[in-house]
Amino acid sequence: MSTDCNWPNIIVHADLDAFYASAEILDNPKLAELPLVVGPRSNRGVVLTANYIARRYGVHSAMPMAEALQRCPDLIAVPPRFERYQELSRLMMGVFHNYSPNVEAISLDEAFLDCTGATALLGDPGTIGKSIRKEVAEHTGGLSVSVGISSTKFVAKVASGYCKPDGLTIVSPEEAVEWLDPMPVSTLWGAGPKTTRRFEQIGLYTIGDVRRADSEWLSRMLGNQAINFQRLSNAQDIREVSSGRLSRSMGSDRTLNRDVSSKHELAEHLRRSAERLGSRLRRKSLLAGGVRVRLKTSRFELLTRQLALPQPTDVTDILWQTAVGLLNRFEEGKTYRLVGLAVFDMQPSDAPIQKDLFNDNGGDNGKLDRVIDAVEEKYGTGSLIRASRLGDKSAVIDQSVTLDSTDETLSDEN
Repeated sequence: MSTDCNWPNIIVHADLDAFYASAEILDNPKLAELPLVVGPRSNRGVVLTANYIARRYGVHSAMPMAEALQRCPDLIAVPPRFERYQELSRLMMGVFHNYSPNVEAISLDEAFLDCTGATALLGDPGTIGKSIRKEVAEHTGGLSVSVGISSTKFVAKVASGYCKPDGLTIVSPEEAVEWLDPMPVSTLWGAGPKTTRRFEQIGLYTIGDVRRADSEWLSRMLGNQAINFQRLSNAQDIREVSSGRLSRSMGSDRTLNRDVSSKHELAEHLRRSAERLGSRLRRKSLLAGGVRVRLKTSRFELLTRQLALPQPTDVTDILWQTAVGLLNRFEEGKTYRLVGLAVFDMQPSDAPIQKDLFNDNGGDNGKLDRVIDAVEEKYGTGSLIRASRLGDKSAVIDQSVTLDSTDETLSDEN
């Protein structure tokens, strides 16, 4: 086993292939040869992820389910099972920690590993990559993971997507610039659709075009972003793998079966999202520093309002009351097809905070939350309903689809 490697850093990016769909196939192998998406089959839903067979029909994540079904009438749609995905994610992350103490989880299905200085123990980058892929498959029961390895996070991330699915791409520091040159500008971190169009308007189509552009001219064309884009195009990325990375936000969105307009109905959907988010915060020992409400109109216009909290909290009732207050900031007369609630500026619950002498941060409501958490952990979600909801018809669970997210990202298009 050759361990010769004089790279300044060995950065690994590992990304499960079409994770949600692959998890469903893992548990039901009969789905393996069928076009499959994860998401509600309702015409009002959206695709969370599509397996590679469905992608041949042009189906992809974030696509309206109605369009996906038009493109592929034989499409199989299964509802998401986030508890199962979290279970498989924990197994994968456990494998990663066998290779490095410095693992930065980006989402449920991907992470960076810093394996610098570990070649004597683990072997060269190729050996490390092959071993990671083999162990993930063994520990998860058969899931495939694509791995990219280079000396920077950016190049490793691009490399992991270069040969999907079930691929391994290794890019040495010496070949990184030449390897990146022919790739489209949309590959650059931070280059979304709007920025990509701007690049193309000024005649830059590949990463190599950006690298070779005059720096002063590029700054005039793109502003402050230009410096970072040109650094990335030269395979320069000073960001380190950070195992202490804390999620910036988490959200819970509900795509409704019918449009709603009344504040009362919106508030009840927000209550359920607040209950889910409060439970997730407490389970992860986190406090939220702010609350954000997002509503999508029947014309697909996305509107958001947010508020920083006077004191970080994990109390469901505080999250809900804050969200209800934010409803007053939305224009009246609109109808909505999606109701979402997110919390942001999260911090560990044991972090030092300035106490409010006139606010006990939830008091009895905080105690009630923990009683409900304990009951639901033993008997299942929904086994205990708050008394305030007993007389409300909307306390009966409807068929609206709830999608939970972390860092505002639900895309699983890998």
